[in-house]
Amino acid sequence: MTTATAAVMPPGHGRHRSTVGAEARGLLLTGARERRSEFRGLAGWSVLEAVPTLLSGLVVARAIDDGFLIGRPGIGLFWLAVLGISVLVGSWGTRHTLARLAAVVEPFRDDLVRRVVRAAVRRPTPVGDADQGGDVARLTQHVEIVREAYAAVLMVGQRFLVIVLSTTVGLVVLDPGLLALVLPPVALALVLFACTLRGMARGQRDSILADERLSDSSAALGVGMRDVVVCGGEDLICKDVGRHIASQAAATVGLGRRTALATAVVALGGWLPVLLLLATGPALVARGATAGVILGAVAYTLQGLQPALQTFADGLSGPGLWLMVTTGRLVETTKAETTAETTSSQPADGHHGAGSDLVLEDVSFGYSPWAAPVVRRLDLTIPAGDHLAVVGPSGIGKSTLAGLLTGLLTPASGRVLIAGADLTSWPNAELAHLRVLIPQEAYVFAGSVRDNLEYLALGVADAQLAVAVDRLGARRLVERLGGYDAVLDPTELSSGEQQLITLVRAYLSPAPVVVLDEATCHLDPAAEARVERAFAGRSGTLVVIAHRMSSALRARRILVMDGSQARLGDHEDLLLNSALYRDLVGHWNGSGQRVVAVRTQSPHNPASGTG
Repeated sequence: MTTATAAVMPPGHGRHRSTVGAEARGLLLTGARERRSEFRGLAGWSVLEAVPTLLSGLVVARAIDDGFLIGRPGIGLFWLAVLGISVLVGSWGTRHTLARLAAVVEPFRDDLVRRVVRAAVRRPTPVGDADQGGDVARLTQHVEIVREAYAAVLMVGQRFLVIVLSTTVGLVVLDPGLLALVLPPVALALVLFACTLRGMARGQRDSILADERLSDSSAALGVGMRDVVVCGGEDLICKDVGRHIASQAAATVGLGRRTALATAVVALGGWLPVLLLLATGPALVARGATAGVILGAVAYTLQGLQPALQTFADGLSGPGLWLMVTTGRLVETTKAETTAETTSSQPADGHHGAGSDLVLEDVSFGYSPWAAPVVRRLDLTIPAGDHLAVVGPSGIGKSTLAGLLTGLLTPASGRVLIAGADLTSWPNAELAHLRVLIPQEAYVFAGSVRDNLEYLALGVADAQLAVAVDRLGARRLVERLGGYDAVLDPTELSSGEQQLITLVRAYLSPAPVVVLDEATCHLDPAAEARVERAFAGRSGTLVVIAHRMSSALRARRILVMDGSQARLGDHEDLLLNSALYRDLVGHWNGSGQRVVAVRTQSPHNPASGTG
């Protein structure tokens, strides 16, 4: 069942996210507590797996001091053979560790599957509805992600812990004074790395947004050149492009610096102990340490701590992130149905089913009884005053959704409500005062400029008309046409100019709900941004069928349509939780490599659909 509710929107969104995060952590901790015996077995075999690390420094010290350094190569080779045997023992321990890991992970996966199926069964769905099985299948994809990430994080975490403990024991046996040279730099590196994680995520997002703004601004020099020249905005658009180039360069440099800082921090923890051991070598020898002891400590660092620290950092920034994000998503999608109904019935902006709320209840629509539904079992609440952007591949059903929201199309099943009443129950004259739709193909008729602008608001005052024209950036166009009373010939207007006329017309309309179905596609990005900001500041609800990523970023919420489900959230949430949205971001901003870098750690492929 395709569901998108008002539960994911500000101002309660931050509290919602923190609550879900706490529930996700609780779910992981509960799974760990329920399998204490398996974890004890995992820890036991991990000790055996740690034998090579534990012996490496000690064996090197004995091979040097008791063998090669005093001219007894046979003794040195004996100790190296002992190290080789320890590697075989460690491999045997690794084999059993992986088996014990499966005993921890697989039951946890089974628990998640039961949670998913139980939630789907409890959800009210008509008997025989095939989409319920699809819903379960989609959720079990999240289960597989959690399974793989959970296993990866457990392996990385337990190995890092075992190596640190083994190294500590080995250094104590060699010379307890060596601990002060080896462990503090590692601890410092871990603390600094934890501090860089949030900055790296923020810098990555800044870089993506800068790329999007640069792409939109550059487009004004191409497809929007005619409108730019007509409005005399060549100098302005050139300055705007230059500003975005500088912003994009600064964001890229900033991201590079943060990444370099994180890399340097990890390297610090691995190499600083080695440098300290070598630098203090003479002092260590003076107080009784042998060459073998110093080389043994170096071996502990290079063969144990350094690779373990690198692997641990990679695990936290990769599978660790996906584990928390996807577990949180499972918590959201498998909550009890009563909880979902409670949150969706109490929109965070204070509207409670009154005013001009738009509500879709279990809406499906197809263009014939024999065709696959374009919109399937969609639940969506758009509170009065909301700003929603709808995105998705071409032909996926975005314009169909616009038609359903405005009553131009009647659902095959379910119903669409506005102000608490079904759209089909409103007389046309009254419905026209509740909502207005501006499609991609603008309708401009022969008559005066005033007639076209006031078509939906007859008798509007000149002052109000002037405000609308100025806010939407149509002043130069009106003046070029000869003023409000000039006769307008639609054939003499460019596509962008026609859209601007109809947008002013919609802005003046008394309707509290405005739906823009790619109604700015012929405007340059700067003009589009001005129009959408004006509508966002207008009293009422704004729904934008977006054709540029910038439209989605300006919206309060974003609805992603992919033919099989609809996902609702803000930009950051969807970058983390929607593979399709990440693909759309890459397609729109022309920087797919960067977006791929954000999502390469996701173990699943983006969903696709047709409508």
